[in-house]
Amino acid sequence: MPENPPAGTPRISPYLLYEDATAAVAWLSRAFGFVSDARTTMRDGEGHVRHAELRYQEGVVMLGHPGPDYRSPRSTGHSTVNVYVYVDDVDAHYRQAVEAGATVVEEPTDTPYGDRRYGAEDPEGHRWYFATHVRDAPGA
Repeated sequence: MPENPPAGTPRISPYLLYEDATAAVAWLSRAFGFVSDARTTMRDGEGHVRHAELRYQEGVVMLGHPGPDYRSPRSTGHSTVNVYVYVDDVDAHYRQAVEAGATVVEEPTDTPYGDRRYGAEDPEGHRWYFATHVRDAPGA
């Protein structure tokens, strides 16, 4: 019997929808350091991304284009999801994201629960929080 899920795949992975999944793959890779692991393209003759899987260390984010009726958080004016990602050096990650044009929604700050984190929006308005655990919180 095959392993479920396949080896190296987390049991829970966010699946985000993008009006322009092709641009999202390129931007998320450049700004946040994701690596494109798999992708399928639409049958439009243009090679636009229909589904993609992006890795960050052992984590996977899936994304795709749901069709012409979908509207991103940016186009609706509402954030619909927050994705929280642990990185090795949150301050270096922050600088990389800013250099790539990320919209910062929260500057790097130390939280009461022991993470140093910052928040950013991607070009379509999905919210991302990146953190490094810097200390154990009292009572944790």
